[in-house]
Amino acid sequence: MPTVRVTRRVHFSAAHRLHNPALSAEENERIFGLCNSPNWHGHNYELDVTVEGTPDPVTGYVVDLGHVRAAAEAVIGDLDHRNLNVDVPWLQGILPSTENLVVAIWDRLAPSIPSGRLARLVLWETPRNSAEYSGE
Repeated sequence: MPTVRVTRRVHFSAAHRLHNPALSAEENERIFGLCNSPNWHGHNYELDVTVEGTPDPVTGYVVDLGHVRAAAEAVIGDLDHRNLNVDVPWLQGILPSTENLVVAIWDRLAPSIPSGRLARLVLWETPRNSAEYSGE
């Protein structure tokens, strides 16, 4: 049987600040630049959720993408229109870079995928910047 990957894209908007309290103000500014603004900054994120598996012989689906959307929206509901540094309990203590955020989303989302296997997440911070994670 063939292995097929299907992808659903979801969207959320959130604010954050890249700031490591273990570093001096000067180091934070040098490393993170504008992303270190003490007044935060925001992004319109896009998240591609890819599930892999064998198509069901009855439906032809690897997974019902409506179920993938619902699982993803349950996770991003915690993030949408929030400050990632202060409003999301499961991100406490995590520097909310796109790289760290995509791993944290994976950890929340993977157990909720109803069939197939979560194969890949791509989190787009901007139309030109993204981070990809495959659970490894």
